[in-house]
Amino acid sequence: MTRFGLLVPHFGLEADQDLLVEGAQLAESLGFDSLWVRDHLVFHPHGMEGTDRTFIEPLITLTYLAGKTEKIGLGAATIIPFRHPILMAYSVASMSWITRRRFDLGIGAGTFDHEFEVIGQGAEDRVQMMKEQVLIARRLWSGETIEWQSERYKFSDVDLKPRPLSPVPVWWATYAARVRKIRQMAEEQGKPMILTGAVPVTSIDTTTKSAVDRLNVPGLIKNANAQKFWLKPPSGEFTKIEELDGSILAGTPEDIVRGVQRYQELGCDLLIFDFRMRFPDYLDQIKTLARDVLPLVSGARAGATAR
Repeated sequence: MTRFGLLVPHFGLEADQDLLVEGAQLAESLGFDSLWVRDHLVFHPHGMEGTDRTFIEPLITLTYLAGKTEKIGLGAATIIPFRHPILMAYSVASMSWITRRRFDLGIGAGTFDHEFEVIGQGAEDRVQMMKEQVLIARRLWSGETIEWQSERYKFSDVDLKPRPLSPVPVWWATYAARVRKIRQMAEEQGKPMILTGAVPVTSIDTTTKSAVDRLNVPGLIKNANAQKFWLKPPSGEFTKIEELDGSILAGTPEDIVRGVQRYQELGCDLLIFDFRMRFPDYLDQIKTLARDVLPLVSGARAGATAR
């Protein structure tokens, strides 16, 4: 069954302590699975996000929200590798222990070079650095005392206590073509299929046009063209909103239901609704999603009622 999470407003113009708490508590009361954050060291907003550089540290945000809720899960999509792997593993383990919550760790290489240049890592192979960090963290989370000797990291006699209270699933930032490729690779290697997830920018309204009008379409297209690993249309670049199908969910509740079902048909395990362009009416978006969409895509949540 697909799990459903929400990106929380810990960045940009609408970042607000009260909105964070009210949104988290509302999401929990309506049966959402988890609360999610982004990660940046030096936040320069993507073109579609405006210009406000407010950004609250993600793990602090999640720990704070755990203290304001009862049991809703926590997640990051995605943590980027500007932290030393011992610090990353230490922070995640501490947060898991003190919040007593499930934590899903999404990890990615990051989009912006400047965030690594400011700490002297501009020349790093960030994909390889990311992979090495995960290998180190997993061993530390297992309770092992480890030694590590590589060109990038050198240390010995390191362990972490306390360990995370539950295993930390690691999600690699990555949809239809990629999922097919992952399935193919898993079958070829005789391994089980890994979990897959997506974070579509979401906007729900009374008509498809009004939902799309609430999005910064030129900014979304510009951002899509700047992505290194997205599959481009035959023309070689994105030029219209329809070509971003799969990375956004915009329309009436019925449109959103169809969009979610398409993700489910591909085997999506986790869908995180990204309301960053609807933070001004974030609470209403959550209620509409819970009332008019989730009951039709998840029988387990059919009893949730938006208040």
